[in-house]
Amino acid sequence: MKIYTKTGDAGQTQVYVDKPIRVSKHDPLIECYGAIDELNAHMGLLHAQLQELWSHHTSEHGISLNWLTRIQNNLFSAGFAMSASSRLPESAVAELEQQIDTMQRVLAPQTQFILPGGSVLASQAHVCRTVCRRAERQLVRASEHTDIAAPVLQFINRLSDWLFVFARYVNLLANQPDTPVTPA
Repeated sequence: MKIYTKTGDAGQTQVYVDKPIRVSKHDPLIECYGAIDELNAHMGLLHAQLQELWSHHTSEHGISLNWLTRIQNNLFSAGFAMSASSRLPESAVAELEQQIDTMQRVLAPQTQFILPGGSVLASQAHVCRTVCRRAERQLVRASEHTDIAAPVLQFINRLSDWLFVFARYVNLLANQPDTPVTPA
């Protein structure tokens, strides 16, 4: 597979919706692809950083590093779901919800707002969450002009929730408390 095609050198690219079309590289749909790609890259960094921590806490609550790989694959599939061929599994949203419930069973109840932070790993999960929220905003904007499959919006919305809870879960495993918001 050749990496460069030279077809995008003038600021346009091809996407596959119901038929192949050429759009500007700043088209809302391309912005969505970019945000999801950025999120996937941040998820990859989180996955790499977590490997050491996970060697000490091997999926004791049913949360494993394989889960992050599954999420990354689902993010890749979400890109296809924005085009003509939906490959996002129907179970993707329900699986995230199940994982959220699993993590919340071992977390202390959240009684106040928390700041992104705690451990470096939890901070990276919060970076992923904020990129995920941006991708969601861009998906909503793109959906005003392009058909976006409802499961994609649901998956991205639920993933940001999952990342928030996962950040708290990672802090728990690292014996690092969440950082509460303190009034000024």
